[in-house]
Amino acid sequence: MNFLFKGFGLLGLSLMLCLCSTFVYGETMYVSDQLRLTLRTGPSTENRILAVIQSGQVLDVVELGNEWSRVQLSNGKEGWVLSRYLTANETNNIKFERLQIKHKNLMIQAAALLEENNRLKAKNKRLGSDSAANQKQLVKIKNDYEDLSAEASEFITLKSKYESAASLLAEQTAKAEKLEEQLAGLELNYYIKWFLAGSGVLIVGFLIGFSTKRQRRRPALA
Repeated sequence: MNFLFKGFGLLGLSLMLCLCSTFVYGETMYVSDQLRLTLRTGPSTENRILAVIQSGQVLDVVELGNEWSRVQLSNGKEGWVLSRYLTANETNNIKFERLQIKHKNLMIQAAALLEENNRLKAKNKRLGSDSAANQKQLVKIKNDYEDLSAEASEFITLKSKYESAASLLAEQTAKAEKLEEQLAGLELNYYIKWFLAGSGVLIVGFLIGFSTKRQRRRPALA
């Protein structure tokens, strides 16, 4: 009886130790930096190979053992692998791939930034050229404005002189017209006087002639 109790006790203790040390369900682990790892149908190299697992591949551990562990792949396939090639930490291969992806993204960003920088340089150069052209145009407009101002000042002076001359001419014209009217009146009076004088002379001559004729006729009648 003691022998049986001891046997059952050792068996129970062994089972408890196995359960505590080998059974871990659902833990995620990685294949270590071993290049390739075989997935087998059982915990022995004598078992058939189900698949070849690459370094860095993620596995779900169904049962963790000291030498062999039962795992499940992402496609649902289960099998056994050597426990010493499993690790809970990310492998250097995964870190390297992540760094490669990060480096690639950084290179893409750098290329985009370089392209944007070149575009901004070209735009800045174009703006510089436009600014120089605008500066020249501004100088030309300023010079044209100054010339126009000088011409406008001269024009205002000439206009003032023209207006003064026009006013004086109008005044002189009015005086000349008035003088012409006066002269026309004087000439008319002159012609009238000469006409009257001539008419008077004719009338006097006619009267004298008529009187003389009558005087000559009278003695003839006696």
